[in-house]
Amino acid sequence: MMKLIEHIQVSPPPNSLPSPTTLPLTLFDISWFYCLPPVQRIFFYRFPHQPHHFLQTTLPILKHSLSLTLQHFFPFSSNLIIPPISDNPPYIRYLNGDSLSFTVSESSADFNLLISDSQDAQNWHPLVANLPPPRIEPNRTIAIPLMAIQLTLLPNSGFSICLTFKHVAADGKSLHHFMKYWASLSKAIANNDNSLLSLPLDLPSHERDTVLKHPKAPKLIYQHEDAYSDSYADKVRTSLILSHEQVQKLKKWFVDKCKDTTKHMSTFVVTCSLIWFCMVRSEKNTGGDGAVDDLCNFLFLADCRDRPEYSLPKTYFGNCLASYTVVVKRGELVGKDGIVVAANAIERKIREFKSDDLLVDEVLMPDYRELSKPGLSLVVVAGSPKLAIYETDFGWGKPVKSDAVHIDAFGSISLSDCRDGGGGIEVGLALERSRMANFIDIFQEQLDNICSM
Repeated sequence: MMKLIEHIQVSPPPNSLPSPTTLPLTLFDISWFYCLPPVQRIFFYRFPHQPHHFLQTTLPILKHSLSLTLQHFFPFSSNLIIPPISDNPPYIRYLNGDSLSFTVSESSADFNLLISDSQDAQNWHPLVANLPPPRIEPNRTIAIPLMAIQLTLLPNSGFSICLTFKHVAADGKSLHHFMKYWASLSKAIANNDNSLLSLPLDLPSHERDTVLKHPKAPKLIYQHEDAYSDSYADKVRTSLILSHEQVQKLKKWFVDKCKDTTKHMSTFVVTCSLIWFCMVRSEKNTGGDGAVDDLCNFLFLADCRDRPEYSLPKTYFGNCLASYTVVVKRGELVGKDGIVVAANAIERKIREFKSDDLLVDEVLMPDYRELSKPGLSLVVVAGSPKLAIYETDFGWGKPVKSDAVHIDAFGSISLSDCRDGGGGIEVGLALERSRMANFIDIFQEQLDNICSM
């Protein structure tokens, strides 16, 4: 059962920003214009107190620190503007008083179940923030809110913070910069730590150099979003943890198997190769007539902030991701050496990214509408261990669980650092119940065989 406690709008401090403040969409942003569904990231924290204690002591600090944070991360309280004349490109606009939706609820759900490593995918959806609908302004301009936040109390146990936002506004690095800034500010206010408040926290950079603009940007037509309300109905969510020791054994095994092609395998490559192989093998049509020549697609994203052609600061706010799609025939991927085939294919794409002198349009602008068509074998990677998600501490400790909720909408996996540290990697995925059981059996068998060598 869910109980609404309050629903408010949180804005940057009055007159803290010029009004209007606008940002053009770059080529990197445009890549995500048609990305559905919105990104949903949830954090769970322990807080063994009654709701009234939280509401009186902690919530005011969270709201105040969020307002101060939005002064610097203003796109999250802004709107995506679709002009009435289609030849005019969309852009992000902040007006004085613009805000994001902030909901506080209470749930009777079992906190320990919600943070468990195996559960029904639908368990988290009541905790997910809902974006307000687009609105039509008097001049027929469409204004689309870019972020909403829901905080859900679970009495005497903990609470969750879920952020829902449009990927067109920012990528994962920008989102977690926002979260860590908000958390650090909240922690400092809660502890009356004036020394921490005076420290120069890293501010986001909103400078959009002309190199990020594109003279051949496509004509973008806004379309009403399809509903995804039942996409998780029969799915279960699982978190897999590969320890540092297991990762090292995987790397050694892969290097031995691939010694003719590479002498180095990264944590990303070995983890993704194993998961991709197991996911495709767990599909019902594996090995069926005519299925061996079907193409299996694996899409990953690479941060471009450090690339010389852009020379962007690490604090650049927005999207700055190149997309790479690895394609392998099903018969090769599910065969005896399928994991090695996957590793070599992914590793080659990474080398392409590192050696490309200039990124091409095809890499920057995949058509996500085409990639998400039903029946297509596609695995998409969300997140990264480099984002240090489990270091987001508001003052009551690190999260006990965090994941991308939206991965249950289609075949995505999430990667993050491990909640208990130690240099391992955490993988999140959501599959139909029968397929998940098949996947876990295959995954455990492969992991045991490799790590026992």
